[in-house]
Amino acid sequence: PTVVAARFDAAYLHNPRPSYPPLSRRLGEEGKVLLRVRVSADGQPAAVDLEKSSNFERLDEAARQVVARWRFVPAKRGEEAIEATVIVPIVFRLDD
Repeated sequence: PTVVAARFDAAYLHNPRPSYPPLSRRLGEEGKVLLRVRVSADGQPAAVDLEKSSNFERLDEAARQVVARWRFVPAKRGEEAIEATVIVPIVFRLDD
């Protein structure tokens, strides 16, 4: 059977964007965080690990904390939901 990857971007999931850490905003810190998320068969994040840092620990941690509370569409093998890993990009830009 075909395997369909897990998803985090379906609108009905209502996953919030991370809050910009106030100190990071004041210091002008911007960057892109890549998180490797192991998504369980029921759509919960089983593990959230840093794949690539933004080079700012505050931004990395803000992204990790919010994604750990997200819901996901689990990966599927045929009709069966399965555990799988997905990379989640989070971009912090001061003009957002």
